[in-house]
Amino acid sequence: MKSMMKKLGLVTIGVLAGAAGVWTAGDGLNVAAQTESGDRQPLYWVAPMDPNYKRDKPGKSPMGMDLIPVYEEATAGDTPGTVRISSDVINNLGVRTTRVERGAIETEIQTVGYVQYDEDELVHIHPRVEGWIERLYVKAEGNPVAKGAPLYAIYSPTLVNAQEELVLALKRDNPRLVRAAQDRLAALQLPRSVIAELKKSRKVRQTITFYAPQSGVLDNLDVREGMFVKPGMRMMSIGVPENIWVVGEVFERQAALIAAGDEVRMRLDYLPGRDWSGSIDYVYPSLNSKTRTARIRTQFDNADGVLKPGMFAQLVISPRQLQETLFVPREALIRTGGQSRVVMALGEGKYKSIQVTVGRISDRQVEILSGLEEGEQIVTSAQFLLDSESSKSSDFKRMASAAEDVPEAMQAMDQGQHQGMSADSMPEMDHGQHQGMSAESMPEMDHSQHQGMNAESMQEMDHTQHQGMNMMTSEKKGQ
Repeated sequence: MKSMMKKLGLVTIGVLAGAAGVWTAGDGLNVAAQTESGDRQPLYWVAPMDPNYKRDKPGKSPMGMDLIPVYEEATAGDTPGTVRISSDVINNLGVRTTRVERGAIETEIQTVGYVQYDEDELVHIHPRVEGWIERLYVKAEGNPVAKGAPLYAIYSPTLVNAQEELVLALKRDNPRLVRAAQDRLAALQLPRSVIAELKKSRKVRQTITFYAPQSGVLDNLDVREGMFVKPGMRMMSIGVPENIWVVGEVFERQAALIAAGDEVRMRLDYLPGRDWSGSIDYVYPSLNSKTRTARIRTQFDNADGVLKPGMFAQLVISPRQLQETLFVPREALIRTGGQSRVVMALGEGKYKSIQVTVGRISDRQVEILSGLEEGEQIVTSAQFLLDSESSKSSDFKRMASAAEDVPEAMQAMDQGQHQGMSADSMPEMDHGQHQGMSAESMPEMDHSQHQGMNAESMQEMDHTQHQGMNMMTSEKKGQ
């Protein structure tokens, strides 16, 4: 077993030496070809496997490879993240560019709205006493109601007692008690006609009829005959259909663009071809915490009654012209989870992805707060592919820049790895083993195996060598 492991270690060392010789020779040919390809003077030389290893003249890298020259035109103007493509590729990709412009953003907000009654003229009917509904004069929601028309009749012990107090005060002929009893009946919303008739006839009514305070349409009818009602209960509402509110919702980011007085156009799906024009009457001061939207309100005349509460409307809001700012087409913006970017056209087939700070966003344009200047060219088509290549190149540059902080440590490690093993690490290997491998030790390995081993086979052989050495050391310690 010990003899077998020694032979395996010798095979591995020989193969590594042969492969390294072929690799180094190949790099030398490439470097020579590059040096002789033209009369240009290189700026400096770098290691093929470590671009941070730079020298001002030709030589060898810590890994034993010839240094590669770097010429001026290869880096002039190419900052990290710059991508170069030929004119043929530009045409094939369909790359289009446009200028960064300054002006007022053409903002047009499209949103939805809901038709409802004018709340300024919406009246809710609530009882001020508890009792039973003896008769209901209105039967269904949506029925028209005229001002002064009867709504319901109620029997309430409280109203009966209040009437008896007024009658008793009249019999005693006490003006102070009469005034107090009369004010109590008025506070309970007893109609004035009923109070006047009571003072004249001095007969108490068991049921009192209440009347509509305004004309309109009955809404939210929540009572029926025979029901028991209490103070604070909403019995019904009366809305005015001639004036209609439309309450719309806009996204949180759009709330800063709108203000009272902005023009609003409205359309309804069930009335195609007809538009309503109005303006924002009020912008609500708070946002809906669930939908994260801000509400706006506008009024429309509804004399013909075609607008009905509960309808779904489409609104187009045209904010007033704002101050001039830098903007780019919306399709040029690339938005990711953490940043916004655009691809800048640098000319001569060079492109670079840069980060920008955006402000307002309309349907067609995006406000640029920082990152661009007026007149610069940006890409509006095929920018995602260019951004991907630019970001990848830029990341590699940043990685290389970070590696510059520890070049000496990396070089020392490389030198230590390529100088070979010390005598202490190979106690079982005698002087003959250090001198190389004989033909008898590798009877099965031909010349093609020495020339064709790739990096993966070399790594596997190296791993096997280390395992064999560990086993040999353990065996000797056991002896």
